[in-house]
Amino acid sequence: MNGRRLAAWAGMIGPVLFVAVFTIEGWLRPGYDPFANFVSALSLGPRGWVQIANFVVLGALLLTFARGVAAAFPSGKASRAGPLLLAIVAVCYLLSGPFVMDPMVTPPAQMSLHGTLHQLFGALVFSLSPIACFVFFRRFRDEPRWRAFARWTLAAGLISVAAVALLAILPAKPYAAPNAFNAWQGVLQRAAIVANMVWLFAFAWKLRGQPAQSAARAGEFAPS
Repeated sequence: MNGRRLAAWAGMIGPVLFVAVFTIEGWLRPGYDPFANFVSALSLGPRGWVQIANFVVLGALLLTFARGVAAAFPSGKASRAGPLLLAIVAVCYLLSGPFVMDPMVTPPAQMSLHGTLHQLFGALVFSLSPIACFVFFRRFRDEPRWRAFARWTLAAGLISVAAVALLAILPAKPYAAPNAFNAWQGVLQRAAIVANMVWLFAFAWKLRGQPAQSAARAGEFAPS
């Protein structure tokens, strides 16, 4: 198996495994409400190691995928910024595992270092993931072999932005007075995550099906 196909498989397996694990674990965890609770809350408690490992495995697989994307698009639009964004997101997922979040009711002044770092990594994931979609959209819309995938790339970015915006604007902070949106925080977060995971899987699937020399044509597009 060559490096490009290995990277494509990593990009397909990572998102599917990640969503499957946090979905099943959310169903099985006593007292956990996937509609209201964030995915990262599964890292807390005696079985928290399951979600911690889930973050680490996803991050490692996405790093492999990012390297494969960089090799497949050596020049042209998104050839630099795109793989770099994917790699940063991958590292943030990986580090979100060992740097476990604080319980959702923790006031800001009492947050631990690992909880603060987890919030930072999460903020980078949710801000850079849609940006990566928009960066690759510029490439895909101009390249015949990827043009059909461009609209799905744009849609994934827009869905992620909308979900993150609602998550930031509507629900009260966990330590503030509850409101009607608190019960849907988990749904909003999962909408952003799943939209990006579906896009990553589809990207990897399409990359896997590309002939070895046609994923990118050096010099055809201006670098960015």
